[in-house]
Amino acid sequence: MPIVNATKTNYLEEHHTDTLASSTLLLWNDEINTFDWVIACLMRYCNHSFEQAANCANLVDSMGKYAVKHGSFEELEPIKTALSDKFLSVTIE
Repeated sequence: MPIVNATKTNYLEEHHTDTLASSTLLLWNDEINTFDWVIACLMRYCNHSFEQAANCANLVDSMGKYAVKHGSFEELEPIKTALSDKFLSVTIE
């Protein structure tokens, strides 16, 4: 029995650590960029398919912001910079 509990505890600790280490790239709605521009940028820098990028753009428009990518901060930082350089409003949480 203790072995099962130890395994379960280790799994929960690892899962919890992975959750804490994960970051989210948020794209914020604006009145400047067109849907076509947002979709093109998401396809290029986030490696989204056209359908995925279009869906994200629609969700950003209707919700005000949307999580367009998940990963480590180190993975998301260059994507954030690239999207910011293309005049998109993005943050990492």
